[in-house]
Amino acid sequence: MGKVVLVTGVARQLGGRFVRRIQRDPDVDRVIGVDAVPPEHHLGGAEFLKADIRHPAIARVLAETGVDTVVHMDINGTPLGKRGGRASVKETNVIGTMQLLGACQKAPNVQRLVIKSSTSVYGSAPRDPAVFTETTTPKSLPSGGFAKDIVEVEGYVRGFARRRPDVAVCVLRFANILGPCADSPLAEYFSLPVWPTVLGYDPRLQFVHEDDAIEVLRIAAAAPRRGTLNSGTFNIAGDGVLLLSQTSRRLGRPTVPLLLPTVTWAGTALRSIGITDFSPEQIRLLTHGRVVETTQMRETLGFHPKYTTAETFAEFARSRGPGLLPPASLARTVDRLAGVLSARGGPTQ
Repeated sequence: MGKVVLVTGVARQLGGRFVRRIQRDPDVDRVIGVDAVPPEHHLGGAEFLKADIRHPAIARVLAETGVDTVVHMDINGTPLGKRGGRASVKETNVIGTMQLLGACQKAPNVQRLVIKSSTSVYGSAPRDPAVFTETTTPKSLPSGGFAKDIVEVEGYVRGFARRRPDVAVCVLRFANILGPCADSPLAEYFSLPVWPTVLGYDPRLQFVHEDDAIEVLRIAAAAPRRGTLNSGTFNIAGDGVLLLSQTSRRLGRPTVPLLLPTVTWAGTALRSIGITDFSPEQIRLLTHGRVVETTQMRETLGFHPKYTTAETFAEFARSRGPGLLPPASLARTVDRLAGVLSARGGPTQ
């Protein structure tokens, strides 16, 4: 018999896309999608079970369906469709993961567990290393928000792996996922007509295309191939980096550089009126940036992204349409201004 795969968080676009993709794998016989709300998109031939992973009833779902592979995608930084708020998101991320892991521990059929994590686990701080590897210890652990959720989630996952050493556990730490269907705080920020930025900082950013995210999840959920072992913790990101200033020019969004306290105030104001979830952790990312090493992704997991960071952002930009300023004109203006400032600030003859 083929595999029986359970996927959480299928009401979101990324979860729905993954469910439709995994059904095409010849080794998969049955796919079960789980979420607290019914999805508005189709799930192909997959079964949908309305179930809240925060409740112990999820254990009954695993027991009754004979699931052997669990792909936990219901870990997110924003509420689905603006339902609930930060407290609801944290409960789903942390309490939901605890309940799901408890259910997996009691389910003897479970052989493989895939966790959609995030590079937010490393935080963003001024003394951070230039590049994070999977074994790098953050200089400053995240103190709140989605990043703290991820730290707690991964802690519970490590505990589960010790209690069930017979289960292959794969943790995928994704850089910011972008694409036409992107649903994240950073995607909301990039959609603002004008971007508040931190004066004096131009952070380095990495992105993962939605298509690549789906493919690496599929690889992680599949049986190990010769020469690879689909378990462990892996950073997932497209090649290369982009500076925040480069993204603004390519998207045609003007920036307003502000002092850090002013950016923090602006973020609070935007969050209070529901325009975007401009959280303190996102402000730290837009101040200090974050770059991760992806050697293990390629050499151990055997995944090679189709899209680079720059190509991923280009796809996202096309899906969002033109900004207030044409990108080419904005780039020429910024380059001209930089040349003038450089000439005026250069050494005298």
